[in-house]
Amino acid sequence: MSDPNIGRLLGQRYQLQELIGTGAMGRVYRAKDILLGGVPVAVKFLSLSIQNKKMRLQDRFEREAKTCALLGQKSIHIVRVMDYGVDENNTPFYVMEYLQGDSLNQIIRQKNLSLPRFLSMARQISLGLKCAHDGIPVDGAIYPIIHRDIKPSNMLVIQDPSFGELVKVLDFGIAKLLQSNGDQTKYYLGTLAYSSPEQMEGKELDNRADIYSLGVMMFEMLTGEMPLVTPTHSFGAWYKTHHSQPPRTFAEVAPGLPIPQEVQNLIMSCLAKAPSDRPQSIGDILQVLESFLTGDKAVEDEMWQQFEK
Repeated sequence: MSDPNIGRLLGQRYQLQELIGTGAMGRVYRAKDILLGGVPVAVKFLSLSIQNKKMRLQDRFEREAKTCALLGQKSIHIVRVMDYGVDENNTPFYVMEYLQGDSLNQIIRQKNLSLPRFLSMARQISLGLKCAHDGIPVDGAIYPIIHRDIKPSNMLVIQDPSFGELVKVLDFGIAKLLQSNGDQTKYYLGTLAYSSPEQMEGKELDNRADIYSLGVMMFEMLTGEMPLVTPTHSFGAWYKTHHSQPPRTFAEVAPGLPIPQEVQNLIMSCLAKAPSDRPQSIGDILQVLESFLTGDKAVEDEMWQQFEK
């Protein structure tokens, strides 16, 4: 069945050309910006309508979109939002830079990352998160942003002529926006396998919830396996697992993989059940990652050779 959106002109400006992604948060189309001579852009329609939800949600959407636009200007590791609006069906949409690359999810599925590649990617993702957690000035106040849905499919890896392999984080602010209408405990949003215990409870989240999700993702990046497994993929099973099951260790999952103890310790600390037992800021994580990227050259070379064998 053909997609009725293909060929549609949005806001007298963006002509939708191809569906390039779908997910719980919405649908993404490649489009061209008619006003700028056909420059390619990505348009994301959010999976909610602000119909019958008064102006409060529309104001909230505009604030989230404005904040995400500012974030993308502040960090090269966050996908830039260039425009936003609400279509004739009252469905909110973002217009983002169009980037061709691979989802980190696809990359992990192909093969485990080498340690050098892991360190580079994890550092770039952490830099994007730090920028968001540090906050953006909006209307005279600092507005910190928690992502709430850190997972490999929300990381885009592109080949950049200046930077080489460049990682960008997608979908800042969207989970909170979608969750803002309704009872949080009844309307869970996120991805079960990556959600912190406090997110499963529907609590107000801080930066340490993203740190937990980052820990799950970093474990998966290095091993290709999840640190936590459940008998079924139900909310109840994941709730119990995140709250009471100790995460699997690197020795259990990948006994032959030579991962430095400091990196193992860092990732396992991110997976602590209590937020107070995790690294308290992304800066703490960056310190460890960067110590390997800028450490003693002879030790570094030897480690790289070991991983490239």
